[in-house]
Amino acid sequence: MTDRERWMRAALLEAEKAAEEGEVPVGAVVVGPAGEILARAHNRPVSGNDPTAHAEILALRKAAKKLSNYRLTGCRLVVTLEPCPMCAGAAVAARVSEIIFGAADPRAGAVHTLFRIASDERLNHRALVIPGVLGKESADLLTAFFRPRRKK
Repeated sequence: MTDRERWMRAALLEAEKAAEEGEVPVGAVVVGPAGEILARAHNRPVSGNDPTAHAEILALRKAAKKLSNYRLTGCRLVVTLEPCPMCAGAAVAARVSEIIFGAADPRAGAVHTLFRIASDERLNHRALVIPGVLGKESADLLTAFFRPRRKK
């Protein structure tokens, strides 16, 4: 198992927690420059009544607090679903070095699918984007979550 797959497995565990709480199953981890997981989080916008409580935002906040620095230079954001525009913007603001994601998001993907915020040369920072790490597992979790909800 590669480091990226190991980190994504940690993010998938977070996504499963979100599903158990009735939240859209998205999980994220922030990995430090030495490969250690600094922060873990999962979606909480419904339970927190907070539209910004996406897994990525929560994980970035925890990592910044842990490092006592909003700049997460050399860190990687690992997330089960391609970040939306808000989360992609936060990753750029945090100056993460890499964004690694599992499933592409054809409706809101902002680093690879619809937009390429993290690699836009007009912005002050860019991050390397690594798509599709454990993409099937990530997509399957989302499909399983939404299947019974769409039948209603």
